Amino acid sequence: MTLLPQFLLDALLLGGLYCLMAVGLALCFGVTRIINFAHGEMIMFGAYGAFLLSVHFGIDPLLSLPLVALGVALIGFLVFKLCVQRVLDAPHVNQILLLFGVGLILQNIAVLIFTGDERSVTTAYSLASDQFFGMMVAYGRLIAFAVSIGLTVGLIVWLRISEMGRAIQAVAQQRDAAKLMGINVTAMYMVSFMVSAALGSATGAAMSFLLTITPFMGFHILIKGFAIVVLGGLGSVGGTLIAAFVLAFVETGVSYYVPEGGGWAEGVALAVLLMVLILRPRGFLGQAVDN
Repeated sequence: MTLLPQFLLDALLLGGLYCLMAVGLALCFGVTRIINFAHGEMIMFGAYGAFLLSVHFGIDPLLSLPLVALGVALIGFLVFKLCVQRVLDAPHVNQILLLFGVGLILQNIAVLIFTGDERSVTTAYSLASDQFFGMMVAYGRLIAFAVSIGLTVGLIVWLRISEMGRAIQAVAQQRDAAKLMGINVTAMYMVSFMVSAALGSATGAAMSFLLTITPFMGFHILIKGFAIVVLGGLGSVGGTLIAAFVLAFVETGVSYYVPEGGGWAEGVALAVLLMVLILRPRGFLGQAVDN
């Protein structure tokens, strides 16, 4: 019980980062009904973008975030126009195989450009910490949490109050009705795909000063993000946010209270995914996916 306050703090900070990691994936599926299996590579390119801007231009990862998001959004635009748009009405297995292949291509492009060496971004706050009320607070994780929550709230507000955001919601709810109302459905698909890629890159930028950066980091992150999206209910942004904190608390609890839990914690996402698929296949706040 003496570890409880520290456990709650660590789980909360991790949950905020998981929100940003998975909300873009949930948005993409909620609108296009396509699971973007290249989302992990968008996160990876975001981390590398923050690394390059920090090393070569001395730009802090937080300040470089808009540039990184814009650059990766353009990559998302190219992936959509060249690949995704051609399989919008194809069977799901074709879409999955295509985007899985795109992810492998992007991963190998990163290997050719950056090699397989591990990189990292060092800032004044990345390793700094202090003690408050008996809890050790890592400034890097606290800043990443604030960025994640800020961007997630910004996405929700944009979807609710902007004309384009409401159009995207209309397409997500009923594509055919949205088309009858004059909404360009394909354009909304493209915008949601680009926004999803930008959110992924923001996750990478926020992780760049917390984790080592490699071309292969995306797949592991994708698995965890996919588990969160399934747990929350495919296509449900609200459910994804709940699931992100649930998974963070479960993982942190295993790490804290299970013997040698640090090694087991990484497998929690897959265990939770398996239980959800068996007990509640539509997740916490699942929505229909028939349109």
